[in-house]
Amino acid sequence: MSRTPTALWFRRDLRLADHPALSAATADGPVTPLFVLDPVFLSRAGAPRLAFLSSGLAALDEAMGGALVVRTGDPATVVPALAAEVGARDVHATADFGPYGHRRDRSVAAALEADARSLVLSGSPYATDPGSVTKDDGSPYAVFTPFSKVWRAVGWPTPLPEPQTEWRGRPEIGSDPLPSRPATDAELPPAGEETAHAAWEAFASGALARYASARDRPDVAGTSGLSPYLRFGMLHPRQLLNELGGSKSERVFVTELAWREFYADVLHHHPRSGWENLNRRMDAMPVDTGSDARRRFEVWQRGETGYPLVDAGMRQLLARGWMHNRIRMVVASFLVKDLHLPWQWGARHFMAHLVDGDLASNSHGWQWTAGTGTDAAPYFRIFNPVTQSTRFDPDGVYIRRWVPELAHVDGNDVHAPWESKRGIPLGYRPPMVDHREERAESLRRYGLVKGR
Repeated sequence: MSRTPTALWFRRDLRLADHPALSAATADGPVTPLFVLDPVFLSRAGAPRLAFLSSGLAALDEAMGGALVVRTGDPATVVPALAAEVGARDVHATADFGPYGHRRDRSVAAALEADARSLVLSGSPYATDPGSVTKDDGSPYAVFTPFSKVWRAVGWPTPLPEPQTEWRGRPEIGSDPLPSRPATDAELPPAGEETAHAAWEAFASGALARYASARDRPDVAGTSGLSPYLRFGMLHPRQLLNELGGSKSERVFVTELAWREFYADVLHHHPRSGWENLNRRMDAMPVDTGSDARRRFEVWQRGETGYPLVDAGMRQLLARGWMHNRIRMVVASFLVKDLHLPWQWGARHFMAHLVDGDLASNSHGWQWTAGTGTDAAPYFRIFNPVTQSTRFDPDGVYIRRWVPELAHVDGNDVHAPWESKRGIPLGYRPPMVDHREERAESLRRYGLVKGR
């Protein structure tokens, strides 16, 4: 049987093991590996994400012996040109279920078909493809719990081994330089498939055992830290699911992976929900958008609200390109329900700074907090930043780490330093708003749209 040249277009799948599109391409013949520096992605991603991508591409290139071909431009032009150059009848890729990715792939497929070539899509970044978990009547789930039950029942394929691929790439095929790492002040984790597996193994043999009790504590190393690797496909969720057992902490970790799958499914069925309210009734909710609102937003961005836990989270984001998930909810609640600002402002700020920035998880996480998304009765959930602080950072370890102005403060004074009755100079700014008053204002505004 003759073997014909083929191409593999890498996107959110920067790995070689458990890669259905790579296995399919390898079965055809020699493979030219391609990554396209898409101007649309480059314009939307912040420096931390681009820096992590740069390191990830370098690691991928090294793993395939320096064969990765990089081209810059519109994929609808670049991909067909590369296919013609190497004589590839088929271009293989992992399916993309995001709004932009879906449109981009249709354009690329049409351009390839005009030249008698094909775009062949295999697998996805998820354990189960968005759209494949449905009710008996074929309609999508709108609530997480029933979705997660069926998602578990549907299951996922066994991970594939890395194929023995014959690479036909650089230097035989011309390439742009690998992208240089952009300047960023954020301290990022190392990238690459090998590093991702090492991070998973370290978590699986350590913090996973206490995940159920420690995952909400930002003051301890209780989470996996795997979100950047999952975002860029240096790990596939099915590789993790295949190794997980049935302990309480493992079941809780599976549930967290299920949230990622659920939000991708919601975005697949409702593409507009990336930046618009899923619950259209909430479009009538009054929000502040004027010049004073912008000033308050900038204070929140800098981590200078006067609420130590909120400020610690915002400063961690700037310093690490990442924020603990519990704290993401706290700072989001503060923006939307204490400052009364649009959730989209916060979501865009996160996407500009998060190394794991993902449209589905980010926007729907924000909508969960804002009360505009999938939760059936969510708007009354208003996080008290002081209560959250005393509950999840009881000794103030997280706050003292990221808010150095409070490093010298002892005891419970660190949670609400402006309320200290000890008469000591705590040296911290007063809160920019009164949470009790703003909670009442949020509920008042909700009352204006309730029942519409």
